[in-house]
Amino acid sequence: MLTRFFSSFFRKPEVTTATKDLVESAIADNKVVVFSKSYCPYCHSTKKLFKEEYSNVPTKVYELDLLDEGSVIQLYLQTKTGQRTVPNIFINKQHIGGNSDVQAAFKNGKLSQLLES
Repeated sequence: MLTRFFSSFFRKPEVTTATKDLVESAIADNKVVVFSKSYCPYCHSTKKLFKEEYSNVPTKVYELDLLDEGSVIQLYLQTKTGQRTVPNIFINKQHIGGNSDVQAAFKNGKLSQLLES
């Protein structure tokens, strides 16, 4: 009985259809989507890049630590992309990766190309 009680605290959250729909709609409906956490320095770097260099590009940010379903969204993103960490970035419905990926794309000019298409 105690095992059942305590196991309820450690259950892995389950991805629901609503979670999948939220993520897929966000990716489909926005040119840039950043799944972030408000305290993450890598996320801050990514958001700063878009704000300073691409302020004309609408960027949708989801702060997973501030959303009730944030952990489930992150679990779904891991299943979808293989990436558990944040930021988890999508541009034009394409998974870009994390902060190091977007910074490298900025430096080599590929980010501007992606955003122009």
